[in-house]
Order: sequence, then C-alpha cells, then structure tokens
Amino acid sequence: MRVIVTGATSFIGKAVTKELLAGGHHVFAVVRPDSPGRGQLERPGAEAGEKTGEETGNKAGKEGGRLTVLPFSLKDIGKLNVCPELVPCPVLKSCSDPKRKADLWLHLGWEGAGSANRQDPHVQARNIGYALDSLHTAARLGCARFLFCGSQAEYGIVDGVMGEDISCHPVSEYGKDKLEVCRRAGEDAKALGIDYIHARIFSVYGPGDHPWSLVSTCLDTFLQGGRMELEACTQQWNFLHVRDAARALTGLLLAKVPAGVYNVAGEDTRPLKSFIEQMHRLCGEKGTYEYGKRPPNVEGVVSLVPDIGKLKEAAGFAQEISFEDGIREMIGIYKENCL
Repeated sequence: MRVIVTGATSFIGKAVTKELLAGGHHVFAVVRPDSPGRGQLERPGAEAGEKTGEETGNKAGKEGGRLTVLPFSLKDIGKLNVCPELVPCPVLKSCSDPKRKADLWLHLGWEGAGSANRQDPHVQARNIGYALDSLHTAARLGCARFLFCGSQAEYGIVDGVMGEDISCHPVSEYGKDKLEVCRRAGEDAKALGIDYIHARIFSVYGPGDHPWSLVSTCLDTFLQGGRMELEACTQQWNFLHVRDAARALTGLLLAKVPAGVYNVAGEDTRPLKSFIEQMHRLCGEKGTYEYGKRPPNVEGVVSLVPDIGKLKEAAGFAQEISFEDGIREMIGIYKENCL
C-alpha cells in the first residue's frame, strides 16, 4: 500500500512509519523542509529506514518497505496533489485504480501540541484548516481512507469511563479544535467518498518521548538521584507504549474498520501515583518524590479511564508491552547513553 504520513518525524510518527515499513508498505513521509528530525528518516540505520527521497530514488528501507521523504509544510499540504514523487501507482493486480497516487493517509501533523501552546487559540485554530486541507488532498490523490490523530483532550474532564459515544466537553483549545476536526472532517469525508477514522490517542510513552513528558522527567530525575515535585496524582491514568500505539493506528488504517471514532489507549488503568511509584522502584529507588507540590496543568485534574473495546473488536488490538517492560527499556537506553 502507498501510505502518506504527515508529522512523520514526531514521536508517534516515527513509530508509525517504522511499523508501516515493517509491513512492506511504501511510506510517503511528509515533513517540514526545516525539520530537525528529517535527517533521522534519511540517514542509514535511522529508526524509519535508510536514505530515501531524492538522495536514493526511493530505495527500500531496512524493514522491507519503501520510504520517500516529501518536504512540505502543513500550510502547503494542498500542493501534494502535483508533487512529482507522487505518480500514479503501477498497473498491478493489487491496484484497482491505476490513476490512484496514494491509498491511505495518516494525519499526525499538528502545530503547538506541547502544553505551552495548548491554550493559544490562534496556534490551535490553524490546525483545523491544515487537517481539512489534508483530507481534501487525500481525496484528490485517490486515498480510500483518512486517519486523523485526535486526543483524549477532546473529552474534557470526565467522571467515569471515556467511551467514544459520550458527550465531549473539552477544556483546552487543543481539545476543542481536535473535536472540531472530528465534526467537520467527518462531514466532508462523506461528501468526498472517503472513509474517515478519528483516533483519540491517550497517554503514550516510550523511547524518543519528549524530554518534558512526565515519564521522561521522572526517569531522568530518579536516575540522577533528584527530587520530583508532583501534583496529588490521585486521578486514574492510562499509559500506552509508543510501539503499541503505532500498531493500533496502523491496524485502524489498514483494516477495513467502519468509519468513526476510536479510542487508542492501553489496558492498564490505575491511579497515576501507582505508575510514579513503579518507576521509582524500577530506578532502584534512587531519588525522591513528593505529592501535592505542583498545581494541576492548564486543563485541570483529568482522570483517564478509556474504553478500548471498540478498538479491540474492530482492529483486533491487544496491548503487548507492559508498563514495567516499557520502563525497563527506557532505563536501559538511558544507561547506555550515559556510559
């Protein structure tokens, strides 16, 4: 399959790209021309494969698929329709439409996803246009399916289980605009004749995570013998390893699941402080932590209790990497880099 991935150099984007390449697919990775992560995609031995694009003429990556890097910013996404690298697919038995330039589109591109910009209405609102432009471009390229990566922030503060059919009341501009994409893109997709999948991603962690994330900060602080000042951490939480997240997203994209909204989360939900204390034990009980020393983030005290029954039934998803194994992996990488 020929799959376009926007935001391919993001934390989740790199894992998704690698998963698709491992499945033998041709990935067209859309990255900002000045993206510092572009070199990781094009460098031999990088996570996503070997050199690609104009440097290699779309050589096969080490996972078995093909990778083509397309340097486009989100504001220019509509120009992909005339991109010379996206030529109609060869006339093969597997290709029902020889004029089709791409089969699937996975949209991870989003500006201002960090906590510092989540309440900026101007930064967040631009992303609605980028997402809709991407959807319409996908339709012009012949894509049959479009998967947009939404967020648990769309639900807002919920007292109970977060199922896809409950009413959403987002608090942050980030959550409000992700939800707006869900509404508008769902309507546009029906008119365009393209299946629209909206994946609400919960808390993802793993190697390559942002250094300011809770997991990364805890591990770095504990392993250096430092002190973590935390919120009360009494709310319910759920973590999903980035490779499991990539499997869930590619499963939704590649399987013929019905269009609609799907939660993407793990199967281990418990109080957040339980995860904190587990990380502390796995770090050899180095460093210290204290609860109640920090105020909640801008979205307030959010409790994550996701229902992933729909994902499991439609895409056959099952979590493979436990939180303990994922943290041990991150600790091992940290120690290797410090030697």
